[in-house]
Amino acid sequence: MPASLQEVKRRIVSTKKTGQITSAMQMVSTAKLSQIQKHSVSYQVYASKIRSVITHLAQSHLLDSASAVESGKDQVGKLNTLGMLKQRPVKKTGIVVVTSDRGLVGSYNSNVIKQTLDLIKENGHTKDDVVIIAVGGTGAEFFSKRGYNVAYEFRGVKDVPTFREVRPIVEAIVTMYSNGLYDQLFVCYNHFVNTLTSIFRAEKMLPITAENMGDDDLTALDEDQKYHIEYETEPSRDAILEVILPQYAESLVYGAILDAKTSEHASSSTAMKSASDNAKDIISALELQYNRARQSAITTEITEITGAQAALD
Repeated sequence: MPASLQEVKRRIVSTKKTGQITSAMQMVSTAKLSQIQKHSVSYQVYASKIRSVITHLAQSHLLDSASAVESGKDQVGKLNTLGMLKQRPVKKTGIVVVTSDRGLVGSYNSNVIKQTLDLIKENGHTKDDVVIIAVGGTGAEFFSKRGYNVAYEFRGVKDVPTFREVRPIVEAIVTMYSNGLYDQLFVCYNHFVNTLTSIFRAEKMLPITAENMGDDDLTALDEDQKYHIEYETEPSRDAILEVILPQYAESLVYGAILDAKTSEHASSSTAMKSASDNAKDIISALELQYNRARQSAITTEITEITGAQAALD
């Protein structure tokens, strides 16, 4: 068999094996997507409730009255929760960038990174004005190589993240904010819309203010609620906020990571399906090339045999 036919046959076998791998990876990503979507549905109920509570507190100006108070760390390891309400002139901006730890996820990582860079540029920031908190190895490596200050890095987020995983991230974020490492904080990630579509989101997390709730949350309350809200707190306002505020911060970060992971699995599934389809197209083209070359070789051999027989006669 000619060497060219052997090479084509080798490429067909190799492409079939690659197609089998990408097809298996697509099925795995689809299974992970289905699993995390079920988890997200139940979590959204909790996230909606905790956001509703914070929205009501903002409407009652309870956050405003507490923002002037800054609690210290009374106990070792206790977060400065009321410090999350403290506003100060913005000199540095913190950005939580949620990416994946691996590739083979299509345009998922590049979209988050590109949009984050656009956000930095639009707000007139420079590398010296920005502090990066990277969740995911891709984002950490990208910004580190380009000279950004990556103050915190978290890798190895599970395929279906747990609430416990988020707590060290939230503690680091709040501690850095309380220590003045940055004066405001945004969370940047890909929001899952459907299997084929995801949208970049940049949500302001710190400081926690009424403005951060957004117009939709504030207008969701009817007129009676807006003008007649009054809270009696027990045991005290600060004690209530020290419980509610960490839960709200955790819900924001966990919700972003959960949403981003959902988008990552969807992007991976789509990318692997595209790769499998491309492999099938390549195999079809190679098989056509192989059959034509083989037919040409057979025709040549028959012609040579016929010619030799004619010469003998």
